[in-house]
Amino acid sequence: MAIRNLRLEGDEILKKKSREVEKIDEKIQILIDDMIETMHQYNGVGLAAVQVGILKKVIVIDLYDDHGPIVLINPIILKTKGEQEVDEGCLSFPNQFAKVIRPAEVIAEYTDREGKRMKIKAKELLAQAICHEMDHLNGEVFVDKMIPGTLEYIESEKK
Repeated sequence: MAIRNLRLEGDEILKKKSREVEKIDEKIQILIDDMIETMHQYNGVGLAAVQVGILKKVIVIDLYDDHGPIVLINPIILKTKGEQEVDEGCLSFPNQFAKVIRPAEVIAEYTDREGKRMKIKAKELLAQAICHEMDHLNGEVFVDKMIPGTLEYIESEKK
């Protein structure tokens, strides 16, 4: 496993659409492990493959609960319900936060890392994370969807 370099604001790859994963081979498994390790290194809740420079439809999410990381390959949102105004940040936009309107609930279908097609019903933070990461797969970033005037830059504390 390895920490991958994050692609940051202004990198053209973040505006590109990701491609379907054709087969879940050893390269994809290594990518998934590296993405989880990278996400944890930067204390992120989610990470899309495009954020480490790979245009594949792979997302990892970890709410740091008892369930551990969730891996979604070739995800699609089947249904959304309600809306919530949320504070959002992104590992590709360090120290930037804004308010975004996201669905309160989503039902998504995806392939897990073992190759099984699955469905997940998500609420609140998990719904938000799925929508945020799926935007990355479509070449969209959260600042494209923010409520105007809500973007804040928060300096991180130097250690």
